[in-house]
Amino acid sequence: MLKIAYHHKYIHPLPSGHRFPMLKYELIPLQLKHQGVITDENLFAPGLCEEQWILLTHDKEYWDKLKNQTLSYQEERRTGFPLSASLVEREILIAQGTIEATEFALKHGVAFNVAGGTHHAGSNWGEGFCLLNDQAIASNYLLNNKLATSILIVDLDVHQGNGTAEIFKDNPHVFTLSAHAEKNFPFRKEQSDLDLALPVGMKDDAYLNLLHRTLPGMFAQIKPDFVFYLSGVDVLATDKLGKLALSLDACQQRDQLVFELCHRHKVPVQVSMGGGYSEDIKIIVDAHCNTFKTANEIYF
Repeated sequence: MLKIAYHHKYIHPLPSGHRFPMLKYELIPLQLKHQGVITDENLFAPGLCEEQWILLTHDKEYWDKLKNQTLSYQEERRTGFPLSASLVEREILIAQGTIEATEFALKHGVAFNVAGGTHHAGSNWGEGFCLLNDQAIASNYLLNNKLATSILIVDLDVHQGNGTAEIFKDNPHVFTLSAHAEKNFPFRKEQSDLDLALPVGMKDDAYLNLLHRTLPGMFAQIKPDFVFYLSGVDVLATDKLGKLALSLDACQQRDQLVFELCHRHKVPVQVSMGGGYSEDIKIIVDAHCNTFKTANEIYF
């Protein structure tokens, strides 16, 4: 059964000015249920992530500042959010949603978090609307509990996963791959194990050909026993922050390639949704729902 982490606090603690792009977290499950892809049985509400798992990834000093809401003005401004207790709680819920989704993926092959993909959060900083790095926390959870020994993080959000790259720069058990628009946020990049820096305006064929040339070799080289997939839909031509030019069809073909590789190699995969900032929220929701539907067709 396809299992999906969803909690109403993924959206409601946010200041009103930030809620439009976050509405997708509420609309995606509604759309999937409307289309008959899922029922309420597919959804689970995560609890709060335990501090011990957060501290495997984030420095204690930084975590204490988040908990106590004592980030400096510069640190808070870098996150893009006014810091609040409810916002920190939201991030803890998202991290736990990804941890619990990894456990479902180990059982069923694939599992989702409606939110997550907070890949700009580094070991001691928050940035770009990311405070805690959910897939990094879940990776360290798996490694610490000996549930995985070789992890591949496939980050296909349009922005580089700079926080993820920094966190795992010296960890031989986690391979970080980021395919992102070269001339886009974050403007100070970190070094992933493999960075695919994409030119502005890249279209369907060039993008898909690059992934077909790259991803199969990664599975052969790394032989992962767990995959994290960040499936941002800010690669679309309609996205106001993306700078790439993909169609909805190409975005879905991208998802299909990742899922087919994981399925063929019998590697569990956890999916976090990442970015999506098209002016028309229907396009955002449709693109994300395509990711769920593609996984459901391949696995179930």
